[in-house]
Amino acid sequence: FFEDEIRETNEKLAVDLCVYGGTAAGLIAAVRARAENRSVVLLHPGRTLGGMTTGGLSYTDVGNKAAIGGLSRAFYRRVGSRYGVAETFKFEPHVAQSELDALARETSIDVRSYQYLDAVHVAGRRIRAITLLGGLTVEARGFIDATYEGDLMAKAGVTYTTGRESNGAYGETCNGRQIHPTHQFDCDVDPYVREGVPESGLLPRVEPEREFTEGSADRRIQAYNFRVCMTDDEAGRVPFLQPSSYDSTEYELARRWLRCTGTDVFTKFDRITQTKTDTNNHGAVSTDFIGANYRWPEGGYRERERIFQDHVRYQQGLHWFMANDPGVPEAVRREYSRWGLAADEFGDTGGWPHQLYIREARRMVSDYVVTEHDCTGRVRCDDSIGMAAYQMDSHNCARIVRNGVVKNDGDVQVKLPSPYPISFRSIVPCRGEVENLVVPLCLSASHIAFGSVRMEPVFMILAESAAFIVSLALLHGCAVQDVPYDELANALNAANQVLYTDAANTEPMNP
Repeated sequence: FFEDEIRETNEKLAVDLCVYGGTAAGLIAAVRARAENRSVVLLHPGRTLGGMTTGGLSYTDVGNKAAIGGLSRAFYRRVGSRYGVAETFKFEPHVAQSELDALARETSIDVRSYQYLDAVHVAGRRIRAITLLGGLTVEARGFIDATYEGDLMAKAGVTYTTGRESNGAYGETCNGRQIHPTHQFDCDVDPYVREGVPESGLLPRVEPEREFTEGSADRRIQAYNFRVCMTDDEAGRVPFLQPSSYDSTEYELARRWLRCTGTDVFTKFDRITQTKTDTNNHGAVSTDFIGANYRWPEGGYRERERIFQDHVRYQQGLHWFMANDPGVPEAVRREYSRWGLAADEFGDTGGWPHQLYIREARRMVSDYVVTEHDCTGRVRCDDSIGMAAYQMDSHNCARIVRNGVVKNDGDVQVKLPSPYPISFRSIVPCRGEVENLVVPLCLSASHIAFGSVRMEPVFMILAESAAFIVSLALLHGCAVQDVPYDELANALNAANQVLYTDAANTEPMNP
């Protein structure tokens, strides 16, 4: 939250389309709107464009490249040209950043940074204008919420949910609370401050033993982390530093797990070049700060900033701990010490990513809810606006005590047989709600289905489709819910979007 960068103004803008959210998807939506000869402004609640695409998620979750088309596919081809290949889904963060910034310049997108939503003015089921902190007012005929949190959607009064539904809500099998063997404690780890002494209290972020019902609903969400660009090139490596607020008790659970586990903690040091990685969470205790993000989806800007900095401190401390703490097995400590932050990435934030990985926040509840049944092909919508292909993938949502030992709750990984279509109705509000807003990121999906949809290429696909929906709504003078699907499908096909494919998911999940 760049509070100090907010400038007081009385400026008023009037445009065809206002995109709120400077994610890669938000920029793609703005680019498509410009191509449709619509006036557009892109308001970014932050400094750096691109969201996770420029924020460290460089080893892209793909599923099946056959499902990726339109401007989304064009972006990965642009990045590929920087490496002398036709396309690539793994890249250095600064390369993605330069390409997205160049795309914004080439298409003359009016990008306004440090713009934080303050108020939404709705009348007659339409958003008439929004006001930003600092005073900027934007009147628009159509709006797209391209944030990871769904802030515009929420302030406009659109129905949404957070957390995990029960399996019974949509007849699913892997929603709700789940204790699976993946990213799980593979040995018994004591949860108490003094081992074997329950009266001593629980270690940080461990919830007490309570009744557990598999598949039951709660408000917990997938854990967040930073996707860190590391290097083992000594010449370009910045060693991990101990944070000034380092608290060794935060990592006692890791100490206990590491002394008995057989898990390779280096598995998700995914190479994006010969010397750099996109390092992600792996194992029972890793970079996911489980249980620390529950207030993020509906939190205010200052509260989110506190949560953001808590995640920075935890993860920076974890990397220092792994490389230096005598409680870490010597072989792990020695190998971890070879790594550090890449000195030539994220130069304005000391090598640390600018974007926290918001895996899940609010999700709209609309007339069509994407569920596990869409993902597995049991049902197939007839109004596709793009496809997804990645496995149903939820990171852990809680850390609990079960039978006197620690267990992680929430990890689900279910591979899918083939890509599946995403319904037009899932990115527009219910009929009877706001008529000029499209929500391509916080779309209408169950928790476990969202775990499949939530990939950066898919968000770009849906955002481009959202721009087409708004443009057609303006052309016909109708609500976004009433856009003629045949016309929309024709426009999407002409833009090389992939609406349906029978290609099997035979490719790796990642590039």
